[in-house]
Amino acid sequence: MRVFNSPPPSEAQTHTRILQAAQRLFASQGFDGTTTRDLAQAAGVAEGTLFRHFTNKKAILVEVATNGWVDILTDLLTELSEMGSYKAVAQVMRRRMWNLRKNVDMMRVCFMEVQFHPDLRDRIQTEVITKMTDVAEAFFQTAMDKGIYRQMDANLVAKVFLGMFAVAGFSDNTLIEPNASPQEMQLMAEGLADIFLNGVLAKES
Repeated sequence: MRVFNSPPPSEAQTHTRILQAAQRLFASQGFDGTTTRDLAQAAGVAEGTLFRHFTNKKAILVEVATNGWVDILTDLLTELSEMGSYKAVAQVMRRRMWNLRKNVDMMRVCFMEVQFHPDLRDRIQTEVITKMTDVAEAFFQTAMDKGIYRQMDANLVAKVFLGMFAVAGFSDNTLIEPNASPQEMQLMAEGLADIFLNGVLAKES
C-alpha cells in the first residue's frame, strides 16, 4: 500500500505558525518567561528555523504586536467606512468588542510587554495608534463640519472614542461578566454609544 505524505509547509505557513505560537506563549508566560526552545516546540519547528525567519526573539515579539494592531486598524477603517450614519456608534462598539475579545492574547502581550520594551511601544505608537487616531479624527471632523456633532476638538473626540472601544474589548475583565450573552454585549455597546453621543448630564427643560 502506498503511503501519501502531506507536503511540507511553505515558508509563509511556517512563519505564521511561529507567530501564532509566540502569541499564545507570550500571553500566558510573558516574553522573558518564554524561551526560543519553547517557541520552537509550540510551533512544531526546529529551533534553528526560528532564526531563519527572525533575527531574534525580540523580533518575534515586535511582529506579533504590530501585525495584530494592523489588523485591528484595518477592521476599524472598514467599520467607519460602512457606518450607516454618524449616530450608529453602537454597532461599531459591539463589533469592536467582539473583535478585540477574539484578539485578547495579542492585546495582553502588548499591554504586558510595552512597559518593558520602549522600542515596541514606540513602534506601535507610530505605526498604529497615530494612524488610528488620524482616521478617527478625520471621521469625526467630517461629522462636525456637517453639523451632526457639535464643534469641538476632533482629535480629543477620536482619542475618547478609541479609548472607549479599547476598554470595551476588555469587557470580560472590566465592564461586563465573562461569557456575556450577545444581548448583554449589545446593551453594553448601546450604553457606551449613548454616553459617547449624549454625555451624562440631564437635559435642561
